[in-house]
Amino acid sequence: MDRVEIDEGLVRSLLQEQHPDLAGLAIREVAGGWGNQMWRLGDELAVRMPRTEDAPDLLRKECRWLPVLAPRLPLPVPTPVRIGEPSARFPRLWTIMTWVPGEPLDYTAISRGEHAADTLAGFLRALHVEAPAEAPTSSDLGAHPKKCTGGFENFLQAIAPGGVGADVWDVWDDAVAAPEWEGPPVWLHGDLHPANVVVSDGTLSGVIDFGAMFAGDPAWDLAAAWVILPAGAASRFFDVYAHANEATIRRARGLAALKSLFLILMGQNGDRGLPGGKPTWGPAGRAALDRVLRGGSM
Repeated sequence: MDRVEIDEGLVRSLLQEQHPDLAGLAIREVAGGWGNQMWRLGDELAVRMPRTEDAPDLLRKECRWLPVLAPRLPLPVPTPVRIGEPSARFPRLWTIMTWVPGEPLDYTAISRGEHAADTLAGFLRALHVEAPAEAPTSSDLGAHPKKCTGGFENFLQAIAPGGVGADVWDVWDDAVAAPEWEGPPVWLHGDLHPANVVVSDGTLSGVIDFGAMFAGDPAWDLAAAWVILPAGAASRFFDVYAHANEATIRRARGLAALKSLFLILMGQNGDRGLPGGKPTWGPAGRAALDRVLRGGSM
């Protein structure tokens, strides 16, 4: 990515050039984000400015498919309002999306566990329908856990969580041994973790950042039963979701362990001040891993 400082002045000037009717709205930076830097625009909009090489393509994917998915989803999700074109000031596509109110889960907690379990299950039931042939696929997500063992081992070795290695391997080995998904590829968010859901009044109130969306095995999203929901809520979640067989739940639990390890590693990197590190992800990842290990298959 070209080294361009993304500040309020740049955002304001881009709005004045390309979307002058929105340029008078208040602008304030929003903490967080991975591939995009986000700025709140007024009360109802957000400007997303890509800061990694692949981020513009992910924004294009969101702009193509979120208008198709959003109308049938029972929770608010960001939807595209305007597209900013590459220019001399900023050489990448950027977007203006609807703002999804709430606080990201890595900065808060769910206090209404049963309500959150019902809400997440309803959201994923609505999302997980058969995807069309032209739906996006993923080169690094969506595989059966057995194809991800190298990454799992690397994450585990990198964080070295004392005393839990054998238990984590047991969960992973069970997922690897589970049968593969035999149904059609379904729509997936693809990256459900605490920084990509928002909370209001103690429960889930929105889902954000669909840049990773793809069609594939629902287990990749169902891992959220442990990664997002509080302890003891997974069983209720799967009862309400109602479409996951034993093999899918086993794969989902293993993938929850994988995602938890990744969150812990990103938290460690953040604590060390390394690029891409996220300090708030570490505690969220450790709590999720504890739920995976203590919660059994359900």
